[in-house]
Amino acid sequence: MLSVRLNKELEQQLNFIAKEQSVSKSQIIKESLKLYFNMLNEKKSKTPYSAGKELFGKYSSGKKDLSTTYKQRLKDKLNAKNSNR
Repeated sequence: MLSVRLNKELEQQLNFIAKEQSVSKSQIIKESLKLYFNMLNEKKSKTPYSAGKELFGKYSSGKKDLSTTYKQRLKDKLNAKNSNR
């Protein structure tokens, strides 16, 4: 058994939601705690990669070898620029 003290504003909101949803205040608090704990667990398990996963490659050039061929591409550009002189 657990007792919780709420300020007036939270108590009024809890009463309003309980009445509006036709559920007990205990049920609302239980569900709220479950959501809160799930949110904390998701935060802990999130890596920087998983946080930005949907953005990686979103605006890509479509060229998959850019990081491995940059030296050759740079040489080609410089040669083309110098040959135009």
